[in-house]
Amino acid sequence: MQLDQIKAVITGGVSGLGLAVARHLAGRGAKVALLDINDEKGAAAVAELGAAASYHRADVTNEDGIVASLKQAAGRMGGLNAAISCAGILGAGRVLGKEGPMPLKNFQTTVMVNLIGSFNVAKAAAAIMQDNVPAADGERGVIVNTASIAAYEGQIGQAAYSASKGGVIGMTLPMAREFARIGVRVMTVAPGVFHTPMVDGMPQQVYDSLCAQVPYPSRLGTPEEFAATVAFILENRYMNGSVIRVDGAIRLAPK
Repeated sequence: MQLDQIKAVITGGVSGLGLAVARHLAGRGAKVALLDINDEKGAAAVAELGAAASYHRADVTNEDGIVASLKQAAGRMGGLNAAISCAGILGAGRVLGKEGPMPLKNFQTTVMVNLIGSFNVAKAAAAIMQDNVPAADGERGVIVNTASIAAYEGQIGQAAYSASKGGVIGMTLPMAREFARIGVRVMTVAPGVFHTPMVDGMPQQVYDSLCAQVPYPSRLGTPEEFAATVAFILENRYMNGSVIRVDGAIRLAPK
């Protein structure tokens, strides 16, 4: 799929990795719809990206809301052939913390946003994409989800987060196999430690320590590198049912 033919919805699209994807795609002629829950940042993102972009207030855990938002976005863009899920929360906390066991609602919330939210967007997007006119090889759309290397090497305090991202990885292949009949590819990107707004307030010594843990290059990943990976997936039609680690060869220590 050529990038200038992309009509994409991007969850978590007004900041961090999601905004980087929006910038990358819009800069190459794509139309993008940013789904998020921050109206102020949404307005700023659309002002930056121009006519190629629109903002839609949407909670990824709301089934009816996502269906409505995707239909609205598709109507504005003249179709929908890509869905990139970048919305997520950290959900950090020990299972047995100093104040006692983790409240179940904390675990549930993390899984609800990261895993169920990704599933919710994927199924709603596929329902629209199945009616697209197929390309020469039958392709009708692409779904790209975001996991994390924590799905493989979760650290202490990441039980909820790792479980949610492991679920995203686990549904990649079966969803790709199912959607083969409608010509929709499904891929997942598992980023390592990236420089996003979440690390901006980090003490310098902690930041430097994180960088030193990455074998090569010894730095945090940039949102642009994540966006370039998503763009590669969109363009390469033989990428399907797999997970790509983008992490500088880091393997997370226990803590």
